[in-house]
Amino acid sequence: MSLSIQEVTPADAPLALLLLADPSERKVRAYLPGARCFAARMDGAIAGICAVVPLAQGSHELMNIAVDPARQQRGIGTRLLAHVIDTYRREGAQRLEVGTGTFGYPLAFYQRQGFRVFQVDRDFFLRNYDEAIVEDGIQHRDMLRLALDYHPAY
Repeated sequence: MSLSIQEVTPADAPLALLLLADPSERKVRAYLPGARCFAARMDGAIAGICAVVPLAQGSHELMNIAVDPARQQRGIGTRLLAHVIDTYRREGAQRLEVGTGTFGYPLAFYQRQGFRVFQVDRDFFLRNYDEAIVEDGIQHRDMLRLALDYHPAY
C-alpha cells in the first residue's frame, strides 16, 4: 500500500468523507473554513481526511478524521492521526484535543494514540444533533473530551 499524507486546503477536503465522522453538514461547514486539513492519498485519490482547528495559544482541536469505508481497517486512520500528532509536536504545540462518544471504536482509537479523558460534556449529542447518533444499537448522549499533552524535550 502506497500512502502519502499532505496538507490540503479546506476547499479540497471532501465533504462526503468528512460527513462520515460528523453527520452534521452545518457543523462541518462552520468549522471547515478555519481548519487545517491533512489528506491521506492512495493511488492519487484521497482515502482519508483530517481537520484541525486552533483553540487557545498552543492548543488545537481535532474536529474530524475519516477514512473511506472501502479502505478502512488498513491503518490509514492511524497513520493519518500519527502524522497530525507529529506535525503539531514539531511545530511546538502544547496540546491536541478531540471530542468523541463515550464508547465504541473511536474512543479506543484515540486512547491508543495517547489521548486521555479530561472532561465529560453531558448530553452533548442530544443538544447538538437533530438526528440520534447510534452505534452498536446504543444512542450516543455524552461526549468525552480527550487531550494529548505535549511535553517539552529536556
